[in-house]
Amino acid sequence: MPKRPSSPARVRAARQSARVTVASAAGFYSALYVLDQPVVAVYALFAPIALGILSPIPGGGRDRARTMLFVLPPAVALTALGTALAVTTASAVAGMLVLGFALSFASAYGPAAAGAVPGLLLFYVLACFPPYAPDTLPQRLGGLLAGVALLVLCELLLLPAPSVQPYRARIAAALDLAAASALASAQGHRRSPGRARRLREEGLALRLSKAPPGSRPTGAGRTDRGLAQAGAATRRVLDQLARMAERPDSATAADPSSEELLRGVAAGCTATADALRGARAVPGPEALEEMVAGFVAVRGRPSGSGLDTDARASQRLLECRSDLLVMAASALTVQAAVAVAIGGRRDAAGLPPEQFWYAGPSTARLLALRLTGNLTLRSVLFQNAVRTALGLGAARLVAGALDLSHGFWVLLAVLTLGRTTAGATWSTVRSAAVGTLVGALAAGVLIFEAGGTVEVYAAVLVPAMFVAFSVGPIAGPAWAQGLFTLVVAAAFSQLAPADWRLAGTRLLDVLAGCTIGLVCGVVAWPAGAHAEVRRGVADVLRSAGPLVRVTVSAVVRASGTPEVSGTSGDPRPRHGGTDEALRLTRHRLRIAEGAYAQYRTEGGADAVDSGPDWHLALNCVSHAVIGSHWLPRQTYGPAPPEAVRWARESAGRLASAMDRAAAFPPGGVRAAPLPLPHEVVSAAPAPVLPALVDIDTWLRTLAAELTAIGGSRPDEPPPPVRGDGTRPEAAARDATAGAGG
Repeated sequence: MPKRPSSPARVRAARQSARVTVASAAGFYSALYVLDQPVVAVYALFAPIALGILSPIPGGGRDRARTMLFVLPPAVALTALGTALAVTTASAVAGMLVLGFALSFASAYGPAAAGAVPGLLLFYVLACFPPYAPDTLPQRLGGLLAGVALLVLCELLLLPAPSVQPYRARIAAALDLAAASALASAQGHRRSPGRARRLREEGLALRLSKAPPGSRPTGAGRTDRGLAQAGAATRRVLDQLARMAERPDSATAADPSSEELLRGVAAGCTATADALRGARAVPGPEALEEMVAGFVAVRGRPSGSGLDTDARASQRLLECRSDLLVMAASALTVQAAVAVAIGGRRDAAGLPPEQFWYAGPSTARLLALRLTGNLTLRSVLFQNAVRTALGLGAARLVAGALDLSHGFWVLLAVLTLGRTTAGATWSTVRSAAVGTLVGALAAGVLIFEAGGTVEVYAAVLVPAMFVAFSVGPIAGPAWAQGLFTLVVAAAFSQLAPADWRLAGTRLLDVLAGCTIGLVCGVVAWPAGAHAEVRRGVADVLRSAGPLVRVTVSAVVRASGTPEVSGTSGDPRPRHGGTDEALRLTRHRLRIAEGAYAQYRTEGGADAVDSGPDWHLALNCVSHAVIGSHWLPRQTYGPAPPEAVRWARESAGRLASAMDRAAAFPPGGVRAAPLPLPHEVVSAAPAPVLPALVDIDTWLRTLAAELTAIGGSRPDEPPPPVRGDGTRPEAAARDATAGAGG
């Protein structure tokens, strides 16, 4: 049973309906009854509907008005082009195919562009429909300009929509909470289940599915890419702090070096949050980098607190320090990403350049990369563009070949009722057909009773528009199509004499559009965006498993072979297997991240929120990639054979779990690498112990995230994965620069 829309949603729909109704009615009545210009009236009526109802332009009133003014020149050009190409059915269909694909594919540029696409398509559709009348172009453009101008004024002055909270504000609020938690830990208030729950809830709020569509950083530019990475890294910081708050262990309660780093992380989070709000200049990550480097230099030393007098206590201390180190590394990534996103920085400081590959290229280059990267059959945007172009082209061909008197309605039905999956399309067109039938009956009664009394249609149009535009968007396609049928009947009956057959024509045209849309939905990628996100995440999980194996092998091999480690200035491991696995995983990670961003741009409804946590899955693989960058760089003494055997067996278990997780079984997987044996810790030389703890921490963090991908409820923390009840965090980092989480 569909969920009843919330009161705020109903209020927003009613306000938007009031703005569109006032703009459409003012333009339509003025042009028709004052200027006696029917063509101007038609375009003045449909321009506000195109940009105010059909186009889900995101943002508040000012943002929406700005976007409408920005798309006005393309709207004028499309109207002129459609008028010219209406000369023949063939030219109109060819234009529809090309423009349908090009405009739909332009959604890659971000939410604002994606929101305006349906309206822009409608301007071409309306103009390319017969009759071929190039002499009416001035009137068409005049009506379009008047309608858009009236809508812009209404967006600014009539019940303007409130501003949408930007995603950067969400990151800033999360960083404030992270700073407070880190400071509390530094002051000795470490264990706090309540604080852990709040940290996890704030981390879940950073998922793109939880943000309004207009605020999601899914654009192709440097700012959106940086904010998206900052949001993901901030979520990791919160998760890591939550696990620290759940830990019963108190090994670092009197560790001065840990307290100093916690205070440094708190200060860095606060400074970054202030920068996101515009309260101060954007800080670079250099200060925190120096603190991390200093912490790495002393982390293998005793704390002097008396807690490290035996091997087990020393191991716990190293585990806590490793967890803290990786939390600081994630905070470093947040600072670096924000510096690139809003600070204009064009490098990643000492962090892996592959993480911030978007920092150097120009905006035009990034936009070109987004477009060329989506020119593949695996791209959701490419699939949607092809599906839309084919549907509109077929509809225009049918309307022209059959010489339908109101064939525009066929194209409008295809444009408004098409969905990204065959199942959703069938459900939509079935409801729309029922709604149109009821609406056609109501319109037929109206026309029959009113006869040729134009005043009746004029009186009915305004309330019909308000109800249609306020109820339709939230009540579903049946209500939307039924009420809109009444609207077009009342409008077109004022333009020319009409009888009850107008309602029948409307019904047949909508049914034809429904049929075309359904056929396209079945033929062209019927599984939609969900399938591509699922496939992309599955591929990257499968490639991350071998990466974990070869990274651990490189670390334990590096323990006795210094030349395997990277030299200064070259963060990449020298082991060929690691290099190749890293390249493949990084490539697939970009594809999966792109599919996820496209899904959140293209799919408004969060249909997969009850399934796997795609955002966490990408975070998990990102942890694997980052660990593969930094773990092999550190040199240690030779590791004992039993330590090497444990490391490889534990990595193999986790890699197998990643492979199983790629199938997304119901309930997810329970990943648990082998715990670091106490006898291995006791026998390991002191210089090697940090490497073993780093591997153990990295593998257990990946296991905890892997377990949480497919199962835990949003208010549930991932299950414990360490035998003594602790939940250690992500990868250990480089001794000189930390790392980016």
